[in-house]
Amino acid sequence: MSIILSGDRTGRLLKYVPSSQRVYVMAKGLAFPNGVALSKENSFILVAESTTLKILKIALSGSNNIETFAEVPRSPDNIKRNAKGEFWVALNSGRGRINGLGKGREIETTVPWTTDPVAIKFDAEGNVVEVLDGGYGPQLNSVSEVEEHGGSLWIGSAVQPYVAVIKP
Repeated sequence: MSIILSGDRTGRLLKYVPSSQRVYVMAKGLAFPNGVALSKENSFILVAESTTLKILKIALSGSNNIETFAEVPRSPDNIKRNAKGEFWVALNSGRGRINGLGKGREIETTVPWTTDPVAIKFDAEGNVVEVLDGGYGPQLNSVSEVEEHGGSLWIGSAVQPYVAVIKP
């Protein structure tokens, strides 16, 4: 929790090259990187920055240019690419406030939306394709994983005891 509150930007994205057994730093200065996905064409990588509520796009054309792919209303967690090349981003749906962080300290963990987004699907250009609404119920609290497989959405949590399947 101190990483989030302090604004720590010591996160890095590393690249391992098996043939040389070397590790290279592709990006540094990241704020709580938490989820990575490779594009279908292998031209870029998406990285979730949980602290800044952003999805970063890192070009793999040699320059490793970093740009904002999307901004999301809650802390992004894992990112999964589907067969079409679209990306599901799980949004940790910690609703309300996180208390007990020290004397008089708390952070707001929600952004006012008309819905309760627990996951967002983006196309390869960063456009919103679909939003999964949690309906403010306990069933999809703390979503940390959303994967589309065989037309169904498989949803999991790192802290809640469930696996949910939403069938078409």
